[in-house]
Amino acid sequence: MSTPRSCPPRPPLQRWRGMLTGLLGAAAFALPGCALSAIDTLPPPVRSALNKAGVPASALSALVVAADGPAHERLRHRAEASVNPASVMKLVTTYAALDLLGPDHTWSTEFRTDGEIAGGVLRGNLYVRGGGDPKLVLERLQDAFMQLQDQGARVILGDMVLDHSAFDLPPHNPGDFDGEALRPYNAGPDALLVNFKSVVLRFSPDPVAGVARVYSEPPMEGLTIDATVPLVRAACGDWRSALQARFDDANRIRFDGRFPQSCGERQWPVAYQDPASYAARAMEGMWRATGGSLTGRVREGLTPPGSRLLLEAQSLPLSDIITDVNQWSNNVMAQQVFLTLGRLNLAPGMTEGRLSDRLAPVRTARYDSAREVVTHWWRRTLGTRHAPPVMDNGAGLSRVERITPDALGALLRHAATHPRGDQFVQSLSLAGVSGTAARYARAPGSQARGNAWLKTGTLRDVIGVAGYVHAANGTRYAVVALVNHEQAPAARPAIDALIDWVAAMPD
Repeated sequence: MSTPRSCPPRPPLQRWRGMLTGLLGAAAFALPGCALSAIDTLPPPVRSALNKAGVPASALSALVVAADGPAHERLRHRAEASVNPASVMKLVTTYAALDLLGPDHTWSTEFRTDGEIAGGVLRGNLYVRGGGDPKLVLERLQDAFMQLQDQGARVILGDMVLDHSAFDLPPHNPGDFDGEALRPYNAGPDALLVNFKSVVLRFSPDPVAGVARVYSEPPMEGLTIDATVPLVRAACGDWRSALQARFDDANRIRFDGRFPQSCGERQWPVAYQDPASYAARAMEGMWRATGGSLTGRVREGLTPPGSRLLLEAQSLPLSDIITDVNQWSNNVMAQQVFLTLGRLNLAPGMTEGRLSDRLAPVRTARYDSAREVVTHWWRRTLGTRHAPPVMDNGAGLSRVERITPDALGALLRHAATHPRGDQFVQSLSLAGVSGTAARYARAPGSQARGNAWLKTGTLRDVIGVAGYVHAANGTRYAVVALVNHEQAPAARPAIDALIDWVAAMPD
């Protein structure tokens, strides 16, 4: 049986509730039509898992409310608390983008010139103007280069000029957040983001030669990587540490250790140690690898106003992008989407009707403009009942971002009835099946497996989920559960138990 969404508070009793409940029972505090035990009491499996993890119930903020129709609540526990959501904040970024830009929105990377093409030669500079494409990976860059060469621009008698001016960003040190500068998740956004600024190292054992052969992509101009590393007969274990990789020189990657033969073939994506030069090195390496020649150099600069368009490379549609963001929690892609919202021009005289149209990015993106747009969208879309979230970079990779379960519940309920709501739901990972939520609902017989669409979030001291759970009673619930505590990672079983409890709800 469902419970009404809100029950009027009783401040005089609330102060003494902990003591009096033990004397009088929870029913003494129930108002007509308000089963407080159904709302306020954590399910026993959840409380048990929290106790086992050494995490107090006060560290959990949770809400379970019907996603469709009247907002019947089944659980409310500190749902008004403003807490760090970690990557769950990506729900705000992706839903705002879906609503403002539309699922078919694409980003453009323009290839322009101030010269002429004749006889296989481009006499002039090639300008590459980034438009914020969140997924300009090697395959798509290679395709663009081959199209340019098919137009006759096989030799560039000039420079390749990389234009990053669509984003105006502060300096970014990938090690500032958690000291893990080589982790790809710490890569910074860029209007011309090439392959997530990452190098993929592949190790292939050759037992006859006694070495593991090292392959890498993309080809990076001026970067030398050791071609082999000695094999060792040992358990695979922490094979990355065993390599003793050296990333201290921007021009070379070395291996002073050994590669365990028992590991078989392995891949190691690493953020390039000099991210500021990544695009130039990768673009020149890829240009030459596809058969092109360049007499000048690759440098940063602005595209001149009178340049001529040679090729406009379109990104994947937003619907595909938000699936990567939400299912795999890609931080830099989320920031690219967030900054793209900052390019929308919210003129003072713009009406709500015009705002709801798909808007083309028209200004240089900054984090403050992105926050402005999302805050404006939040108030226009969700009203003033729930304060807009405190946003930093829109990805949740932050210690300052804050939101309440109440606000997330309102967003999830709004999305459930949105004309493009299905695309938003399908962008989430499926519990026990796909994406980052595959780690949940793994217990034998879990009814949540395949029935819960979730966005997960994890930081040091933070863990959480938010999304939709289809319960056994036929109701779809919006579920939010966020833990902020120094032992937060240990509380994952409690969140798992909550998801299972919702999925098994019989009435």
